[in-house]
Amino acid sequence: MASSSQIRITSRSEKQPKAPNQARVLWRLLTHFDRSKMIPALALRNTAGVVIPLVMGFALGMPRGGLAMASGALNVSYSDGHDPYPQRARRMLASTAWCAIAIFLGALTGRRNTEAIFVTTAWAFIAGMLVAIGATAADVGVISLVMLVVYAAQPLTARQAAEAGVLALAGGLLQTALSIALWPVRRYTPERRALNDLFQELAEAANKPTQASSAPPATPAATRAQEAIASLGSDNSMESVRFRALLSQAERIRLSTMMLSRLRLRMEREAPGHKAIEAIGRYLENVSSILRSIGEALLSNRKIGLDADRVILGVALTYQIHSQHGMGSRKVFLEAVLQDTEYQMDALSGQLRAAIDLANHASLEGAAEFEKKEKRQPLRLRFSSSIASLRANVNFRSTTFRHALRLAFAVAAGNMLGRAFDWRRSYWIPMTIVLVLKPEFAVTFTRGVLRVSGTILGLLLATALFHFLPIHTATEIILIASFTFLLRWVGPANYGVFAVIVSALVVLLLAINGVSPKEVILARGLNTAAGGVLALLTYLAWPTWERSRVGDSMAALLAAYREYFSAVARSYVEKETVGALALELPRQNSRTARTNLESSLERLAAEPGVTPEQINRVNAMLASTHRFAHAIMALEAGLPLTPPVPARQEFRIFAADVEETLALLEEALSGGKVAEKQFPNLREDHNLLIAAGDPERQRYALVNIEADRMTNSLNTLREEILEWARMRRDANTAESLSAAPAVKT
Repeated sequence: MASSSQIRITSRSEKQPKAPNQARVLWRLLTHFDRSKMIPALALRNTAGVVIPLVMGFALGMPRGGLAMASGALNVSYSDGHDPYPQRARRMLASTAWCAIAIFLGALTGRRNTEAIFVTTAWAFIAGMLVAIGATAADVGVISLVMLVVYAAQPLTARQAAEAGVLALAGGLLQTALSIALWPVRRYTPERRALNDLFQELAEAANKPTQASSAPPATPAATRAQEAIASLGSDNSMESVRFRALLSQAERIRLSTMMLSRLRLRMEREAPGHKAIEAIGRYLENVSSILRSIGEALLSNRKIGLDADRVILGVALTYQIHSQHGMGSRKVFLEAVLQDTEYQMDALSGQLRAAIDLANHASLEGAAEFEKKEKRQPLRLRFSSSIASLRANVNFRSTTFRHALRLAFAVAAGNMLGRAFDWRRSYWIPMTIVLVLKPEFAVTFTRGVLRVSGTILGLLLATALFHFLPIHTATEIILIASFTFLLRWVGPANYGVFAVIVSALVVLLLAINGVSPKEVILARGLNTAAGGVLALLTYLAWPTWERSRVGDSMAALLAAYREYFSAVARSYVEKETVGALALELPRQNSRTARTNLESSLERLAAEPGVTPEQINRVNAMLASTHRFAHAIMALEAGLPLTPPVPARQEFRIFAADVEETLALLEEALSGGKVAEKQFPNLREDHNLLIAAGDPERQRYALVNIEADRMTNSLNTLREEILEWARMRRDANTAESLSAAPAVKT
């Protein structure tokens, strides 16, 4: 992309950058077919989970019981995946339990309109709020809400409702058991392999001299790693956050090693025989060993061994460079080169410490240690606390809260509409609303279009099947198995395909239960169209647009973190501990800002005109803020655990510079022009901090460690945000030029 200095007045014949055609982008969203989501083994086991209870039910003379179990298995199959066993099992068991409870409540309250509408509306609000916890929780909320709506339309006695819930529970447990038994794979293997390749190439490059005219080292590996991490999309799990942060550190390490190699070449050319040359060489050899160990640890999913201690040798070699100041001839030149060398070595040591920390926590042992550490923390201090995230989002500033209200209102309206006019199969109106209405506009729009059109095509397909095929029980079971396999294999690749298949499958499931397809087809088509239109109208009445809001959302997050850090820092500086409420409020505000940004990023990715590069950059910035937040919470958690000590003046300076850095980053994100030279030198502040006070004292040691993490994360964030701001200014300039009339030359 051309910088602003390269922009010139052009003639009409020259092509100007054009804004993306939104209609074309929406069409791409509608027709997008993601083959990476087609997993035949997963579809096969999900099909087995649905067909086995169906066959057993007919074989034992209990077809309705078998159908209830099959329905439970089908709904829980949407929670299946290929992630590690514990995560998958917890998710599927949660989905099983929620669906069973929803079936019981729906069947129990279905006879009374007021109670049914109240329970469904309340459940819809809860399902909407689960977006704050993550995609998995949101999916569980949607699936259980669909089951509640469906069973509320077929009221049962208390005993029948309990039996239906238990049968669905059994089907979900069967599906979970099949998932755990038949899919023993490890998640994130491609990402780990790509990062290992990058760190191995960086290790090799660290031992080779770099020529000024040569390309930066490890460029192909860096490109492959970026593509692999980009495939994580909007995944904000702790593993994906660590991988993004590792990629950011690898990019910084790549630049630092390149600069060190060039500085060594300059010294060899201008002052051969200088002692610093040997020290730099030993330092780079040490860096190479550390980088190789990091890559191997990522690939083997194990913690780094003794090589992690090599960072200490790097620090010693940095001090050796420091001792060379003022020695040798041509002192002015040498002083400048030595100063640059010391700075690069100092920064690189910090980057290596961060990479080691991230790689260790990305291992199985490290993840287990992190989870245990999180559980030892008070609930309010857990970074990933679901309850805390939900509580932080109960306000009108939260996009999640607004989505929950929007969903609850639309479901209530659809429910009342169907019950008031006593339409046949009217539960498809609120069910369609649940499946279509999402927090982001693009997904709501595309789902609405695909759901309605897909339903019509699916109903036509079912009509053709019943017209041309000889239908009996065996044929119906074979068709159900075939459509279930297609639903779980091809369906995830495109929502329109999913809608076609699921529409035909529902007709088959109802037909095997004795409901005539002719009764289903027309009613479902009309009610699905009504639900889709109502969902779109509800969103348009109270929309949430994300264009040009990501920078403000990131700035709001940094502002919240600045307030939180300021409150914690005051607790370390002031003689009397700051009250719990003074820490609680900024912590809650930071949680709200974080979940808002994560939701905003997911919505942004679905909107027209957004490039993958933009999404990847914001994801990288978000990963850096997570490391900073962890450091703040570690400091807060250490307050009651460490004996008080006199506050160091160096810490006051460090805290003030951290706040200034965050304020400057907020300004850059909000559109202000901020120069690199305006930022304080946090690494120098940290060096002065660790040189002051007794490092054996527990509180000083804790502050030193967490200040290093803050320094590294904020320095990384500064580079990422300034580059993002430059790209945004260039894009805005190009857009302005394309919109303005050209000047003839």
